[in-house]
Amino acid sequence: MITLYEHPLSPYAQKCKIALYEKGVTFDLKMPTALGTGQVDAEFLKANPRAEVPALIDDGFAIFDSTVILEYIEDKFPTPPLLPRDLKARATARMIEDAMDTHYEPINWGMGELRWFKRAEGEQARVIEARAAAQARGFYAWLERHLGDQQWFGGETFGWADLSVIPYINGSTGQGIGPDGSSKLGKWQTRANARPSVQKTAAAATDSIKTLANVSEAVRLRLFKREYRDHRLEWMIRSGGLDVVLEGIKTETIRFSNEFH
Repeated sequence: MITLYEHPLSPYAQKCKIALYEKGVTFDLKMPTALGTGQVDAEFLKANPRAEVPALIDDGFAIFDSTVILEYIEDKFPTPPLLPRDLKARATARMIEDAMDTHYEPINWGMGELRWFKRAEGEQARVIEARAAAQARGFYAWLERHLGDQQWFGGETFGWADLSVIPYINGSTGQGIGPDGSSKLGKWQTRANARPSVQKTAAAATDSIKTLANVSEAVRLRLFKREYRDHRLEWMIRSGGLDVVLEGIKTETIRFSNEFH
């Protein structure tokens, strides 16, 4: 039996769920307790010493890192394939996934820091949001060059690159900085959102957003700590949020990657 530790809003977890749904794999979903508080969920920590979602457990065998999980899913359940057969197309799919996970992810994450967690307000927030929107537009142009006139990023079938992009594009749309619906990427987004695997995943994320109504107060009371890992920390600083980071360190409302034990 497969269990996937997740949070519905995590794009890293979303892409793993979409892959499992696409392949028709039966699996259970589990959310770590006290996620985001900086506290330790002992059982979850056994599955992932990073204390980050997702983590997958297959009959007692635990895997962490969303890319490694995708590779495991593809190896164990090869039908239908998510990676194209062409060597160059496979490499392109993996590059797109990596770019979304490391360069695009902090755009949405940073917008959430401002709008949900109220890390910055006023002019500082406007400056950071403007930079985020500009960065997203640059990425959309890059993605459209890879998409070209194809139905999907990998060609004729929905696959690895598509499921790696759609959680982020939907997240940006929710933040008000998504692609124009009439653009190539916007039309691709409509096609992707029509797939049952994406619909189910997106619906869970939408439902989860409702729980964020008072999350900024939890941050103010130091009950919630957001993880500022590598690319997120870099993004916030270079996008004008150095003061946000320093304030978070001062108030102990941000945390960094978990120590391995």
